[in-house]
Amino acid sequence: MDGVLAVALLAVGSLVSSAQTAKQSSTAGSQSVAQRAADLAENGRCSEALPLLKKSIRQVTDKDLKKRLGLDGVHCAMTHNQPYDSLDFLLVLTREFPRDPEVLYAATHAYSDLSLRASEDLAREAPFSYQVHLLNAEALELQGKWDEAAAEYRRILEINPFLPGIHARLGRALISKPQPPPDAVQQAKKNFEEELEIDPKNASAEYVLGELAKDDNDSPAAIRHFSRATKLDTTFAEAFLGLGAALISAKRFSEAVAPLETYEKLAPDSPTGHFQLALAYAGVGRKDDANREAALQRQSAENLEQVKRRAADALLKQQAPDQGAQPPEPK
Repeated sequence: MDGVLAVALLAVGSLVSSAQTAKQSSTAGSQSVAQRAADLAENGRCSEALPLLKKSIRQVTDKDLKKRLGLDGVHCAMTHNQPYDSLDFLLVLTREFPRDPEVLYAATHAYSDLSLRASEDLAREAPFSYQVHLLNAEALELQGKWDEAAAEYRRILEINPFLPGIHARLGRALISKPQPPPDAVQQAKKNFEEELEIDPKNASAEYVLGELAKDDNDSPAAIRHFSRATKLDTTFAEAFLGLGAALISAKRFSEAVAPLETYEKLAPDSPTGHFQLALAYAGVGRKDDANREAALQRQSAENLEQVKRRAADALLKQQAPDQGAQPPEPK
């Protein structure tokens, strides 16, 4: 019986050893194929490399080699007219190396190129669609060309006057330029109201109407719009702040406490939130709570100033020339 058991154990050991050997052989084979794929890509033979890169990047376990394969794959896909193939490589890279600056840099350029290509495809395939005007309007907004962006939104409304979101975008463009004239503000208000007729659940439109009412010193309207915005979106921090501040302006301190406490939970580092809540507590006679919030307001303001100062110092260091660098020798 002992002999039979020994034979069985030897057989099991042989099987385990064979499996380990096969696994090691498979790993070595994958490494070899991956290395060949990277070499092909880096020698300009992307057509041959891409199929191997796609297969190898999901098989190799070596982190350095995986990153190399991913970056080679992105480069080959973007430079050999297969841009959408880069998405498979970007998915692996951004998951495996989420904080790597080289990966993030490559991803930035790849996504930018993909965005440009998609916009060119849209313009070519559907030149008269409202989406083309929408894309143009968004680009103009990024450049601060508010009047031109508003014109694009008006063209969209000529195509489809009931398209959700467009009246609100037009309203935003009208009031985004510095010191908009009163007639532009009134047009914007009308557009936000029309947006709510199309989409009654648009919390952002309610919020902006609240801000416009506040600027007009119309506390009842401001309270009404801010309150609706908070009900439509219970995570809309600025709407809770607007509601609380409007209630304080109307001397309705006890009603202001709840929305401002909600805002503080959503934005605990906001000096404005602590300040407004201190006013609300003081208004209802909660002196200790008011003093606590005033202290938190001062502390959060100091913390925010320190963050700004560190960011400014870092920017100056980046912009400053290298002190140790020597000017080039004149020829």
